[in-house]
Amino acid sequence: MCDICVMNAVKDKMLSRRQFFKTAAATGVGAVAASTAMAPVAMAAGHGSIEDMTHTLHADFPTYFGVSQFSMEQKFNFAEHSFNLFEYRVNEHTGTHIDAPLHFSADGLSVDEIPVANLVAPLCVIDIAAKAAEDRDAQVTPEDVKAWIAKHGEIPPHACVAMHSGWSGKVDSDDYRGFDGEAQHYPGFHVDAAKMLIEETQAASLAVDTLSLDHGPSSDFATHYAWLPTGRFGIENVANLDKVPAAGATLVIGAPKHKGGTGGPARLFAMV
Repeated sequence: MCDICVMNAVKDKMLSRRQFFKTAAATGVGAVAASTAMAPVAMAAGHGSIEDMTHTLHADFPTYFGVSQFSMEQKFNFAEHSFNLFEYRVNEHTGTHIDAPLHFSADGLSVDEIPVANLVAPLCVIDIAAKAAEDRDAQVTPEDVKAWIAKHGEIPPHACVAMHSGWSGKVDSDDYRGFDGEAQHYPGFHVDAAKMLIEETQAASLAVDTLSLDHGPSSDFATHYAWLPTGRFGIENVANLDKVPAAGATLVIGAPKHKGGTGGPARLFAMV
């Protein structure tokens, strides 16, 4: 199809859309009222609100390597072309993102192969914010996991076990990466806690509000190498873990689905 044909087709569709919205405006208030009264089916199981768990991705978002891993270029703009379109470039492990098993294994599941049943998960939040405020290299330990279980009960099958360290609030500062010239500094999961969850639970994912499942000073990625090759996955740079309960929320993980991917930016939200 020629370029001018494409442009004309787009404009025709825009005119149709305008007419649709003019017609819909008259009943808009009623539609909003109906959508408010009728909760989504997924919310009927005891959830009453939704919390966004995703940081906004932009060119200056902190990265493990300390350099920008996201860029956008506008290819079409509304003034000239009657529509907007951006082309973007992104490292898979940027922003709020998934670590697929393939990320740290020779032949593990790629991001598109993660079972969808594991992408809607009971959310278990282990709060180490007080400990992390005193020690930026703090880690979730087996004792922290045991304390959570003693208070909230067993970790459910397919659960996402998340570390709330309070680091999300540092995302716009150098403290988020905490690089001192030799090593990074932020909390993570101790490998022994990961091994305990592997051996004693059916949890499917780990999540952190920092740049890595391993704490910042790690040079061997022990937690990554223990967790991911078992077929489980990770989620890094999670937002707003302080706004959800320690137990009882459901995390919906909008994982990317590009063939053979080792991970990728994700949209997360919690039904509370």
